[in-house]
Amino acid sequence: MKVLLINGSPHGNGNTFTALNEIAKTLKEEGVDSEIISIGAKAVQGCIACRKCAELGRCIFQDELYNSIRKKLDDTDGIIIGSPVYYAGPNGSLCALLDRVFFSCGAKLAYKPAASVAVCRRGGASATFDRLNKYFTINNMPVVSSQYWNSVHGRAAGEAEQDAEGLQTMRVLARNMAWLLNKIYKDGPQYPKPEEKRFFTNFIR
Repeated sequence: MKVLLINGSPHGNGNTFTALNEIAKTLKEEGVDSEIISIGAKAVQGCIACRKCAELGRCIFQDELYNSIRKKLDDTDGIIIGSPVYYAGPNGSLCALLDRVFFSCGAKLAYKPAASVAVCRRGGASATFDRLNKYFTINNMPVVSSQYWNSVHGRAAGEAEQDAEGLQTMRVLARNMAWLLNKIYKDGPQYPKPEEKRFFTNFIR
């Protein structure tokens, strides 16, 4: 089993990495493989609602970051997304990427356990946590919880290592992820089967 961890910070080795790395170390102890991929500091193309992905089965834009994540989803059993807090929300570049990934790769993500992690100096973590979880809860993905909301505090790189409770929350999250993955995949993937045709209702006639 493998979990993909997406570092939504432009700083590849900052506090968001510290939080995700604590998860990765604990997953390894639980016998679960993981990989951390950072979005980096380059500009990220957002979704333009062209809906070409419905025809192509993938986003029309061919940037390396999207292509890499899309490919990795084929071998991913769970996903954890971490973001620094920007004005009480996730990094905008991360959201631009996630809008495209979740809109065009829904079938690759459905029913895979997921979690989000917010890293902040002081406030805005719960709003960021809530925003990221919405990607999962619109796509039939079980949301993995911990002993507290998944947040770690730190401003300058390395300060997150001083947040004992936050890092413990990351370790508990990792163990809960491993537990749920084992429950789902022990005898092969056990996914519910859709029993109803999907309805899309517009309120303006």
